[in-house]
Amino acid sequence: MPALVFTRWPLVSAGAADWLVDLAGDGLTGFMPPPLPDAAWVLNAMYEHENGPTDVSYDEYHRDGLDAGRTEPHIAGNIDLDSMGIITGGGLGRNEHPGPGWRRLRWTELAQRSGDPVVPDGSLPSYRCFPSARKDGSWPIGIHPPTEGSLDRETWNRLIALLTAHAPAGADTRCLAYYNPLMLGAIDFENLHIRAGRLGDAEILYDNPDTDFSPSNLWAEDHSWVLCTDYDLWATKVAGPGPLVEALVTDTEIEAVRLPWAP
Repeated sequence: MPALVFTRWPLVSAGAADWLVDLAGDGLTGFMPPPLPDAAWVLNAMYEHENGPTDVSYDEYHRDGLDAGRTEPHIAGNIDLDSMGIITGGGLGRNEHPGPGWRRLRWTELAQRSGDPVVPDGSLPSYRCFPSARKDGSWPIGIHPPTEGSLDRETWNRLIALLTAHAPAGADTRCLAYYNPLMLGAIDFENLHIRAGRLGDAEILYDNPDTDFSPSNLWAEDHSWVLCTDYDLWATKVAGPGPLVEALVTDTEIEAVRLPWAP
């Protein structure tokens, strides 16, 4: 797969992103586009265990289970926490489906349950969301929170499918992908790292061995749409034609919202 990424998505001149520099300015954490003419935010996936959240947070679980060298089962109520397949407390990097026993938890569902808004007024989708669902800032281990700075694989693949369905050239749409220097170990802030390829081959960008993130930006060569995954956010902004954006916000698989204060 790594060799396939480099073969189908070769590096191109940094000048391919000049229009994004003019459009959005600094791209250190991703070029954030204005509406083109419409835009929506695609929210990174969350997952919830079939047994639901417990009173134990990730911080408490790791402090008790790892730092204290615990060997006996960790039980909360009637739930053996070690059997839940806890793989991470969320954070930077790729996010796969956690596995058997876990289901997609929509942001709207958690908002209804917690009383928090899906996204607080004036904010962007980030760590500021759902403070009531966390304990001292740490999520309950029954919830696998959104990734930060990268789309999860499930959402990435569905987004590529929707982009393909609404592109006149379909899978043959020529695209470019930009990776900000923070994704590449911050080794080169001068030369933009851009790859070019087909939209139909975009799913494999998720397995780029140079980084543990989905691209900061992906855009059509004709500039008809562009997506931006900011390094510090839990969502991806997609700017493009109205029908594409409407398809995102009405899709039943991914979750997308319009934010009036961040169009």
